[in-house]
Amino acid sequence: MRRLFLALYLFSGLAFGLTAQKEKVKNQPYVDMRLLHLGFHIGLHTQDLILTHSGATDLTGESRFAEIPSYAPGFSVGIIGDMFVNPYLNLRLIPSIHFGDKRFVFREPASGTDYATLVRSNYISIPLELKYSSMRLNNYRPYLTGGVYWALDVGRKKGEAILLKNMDYGISAGLGCDIYLPFFKLCPELKFIFGLRNLIEKNRADLTQPELGAYTNAISRGTSRMIVFTFNFE
Repeated sequence: MRRLFLALYLFSGLAFGLTAQKEKVKNQPYVDMRLLHLGFHIGLHTQDLILTHSGATDLTGESRFAEIPSYAPGFSVGIIGDMFVNPYLNLRLIPSIHFGDKRFVFREPASGTDYATLVRSNYISIPLELKYSSMRLNNYRPYLTGGVYWALDVGRKKGEAILLKNMDYGISAGLGCDIYLPFFKLCPELKFIFGLRNLIEKNRADLTQPELGAYTNAISRGTSRMIVFTFNFE
């Protein structure tokens, strides 16, 4: 949340700075009045899970606690479908693919040993968002976004200590700035994604090593979150 508030603070500062500029010749002055337009985006993201531990113990009485201690950058790409609603509001459908992974580390307090496992997740995500834009000044226009999404994980690997459910849904919020160039708009955008579904798969019939079930049982709930930074070309 602190990151979100900081981003909103920077957004407001950017908007204030832009309003202090003098009027200049505008590139593509009527581009935002089109009813429909398409684009694409490429960028980077980090995947994370908010974990809730169950406190369960195995047959030896050992309990385990998990964390995701570090974040690895992943790659994101997608297409943008934008519909004009009014001069300040647009409806956007943004089918995307996010390639990434999460590294779980389990600590056994009694023995002090660690167990690490890597969970790969390639999400096909379909967000539906509203884009609220400020007034345009010269060739810049800051904006905020918010919406909902549905995602399908097509990168699951069964038989590991942790298996995530293949479907997720949640909400998203973001901010960015339209930069009007002579032939297209370049839009750096920062987005925060919060999953609402418990992704920890408890039905582990796929396990060929039953002892790995103790790691699944150690976590009662895990909800996804993601930070995505993209460059949109529209």
